[in-house]
Amino acid sequence: MRYLLIILCLVGPPLAADASVAKPCCQCLPAGIKRSDVVSRLTFKPGVGKAARVLTVGQKLDELKAHCKRGKLVDAAGREIYFIHLEGCWGNPPENYQEVLEAQASKIAQLKKRFTVIELTCNPSGEMIP
Repeated sequence: MRYLLIILCLVGPPLAADASVAKPCCQCLPAGIKRSDVVSRLTFKPGVGKAARVLTVGQKLDELKAHCKRGKLVDAAGREIYFIHLEGCWGNPPENYQEVLEAQASKIAQLKKRFTVIELTCNPSGEMIP
């Protein structure tokens, strides 16, 4: 028994406890989407950046209980999950920015009729752009 404990201490924890092991839902993530991508940044107090929490794709997928079904990523209810990168991270917005945002909102509304939509922030850090 003592030898078994020594071997376990040298080898380390089992692989299931390793954070680098991919979850089953990640095998069918769309190209260009990673579990570490930022979905949003939640700020607890307005204007306080340090009291913020970043929500990642992985956390959102865990929340939705996502899994692969016939090669597609689906939520717990069986609806396919669709990722969309939001527009609107302009330092100086273009002249037609309202039309761009309206078109985006319309597209998202259409997608939500058929898919579970995960909206990815246009700023990878998740911080608001003033």
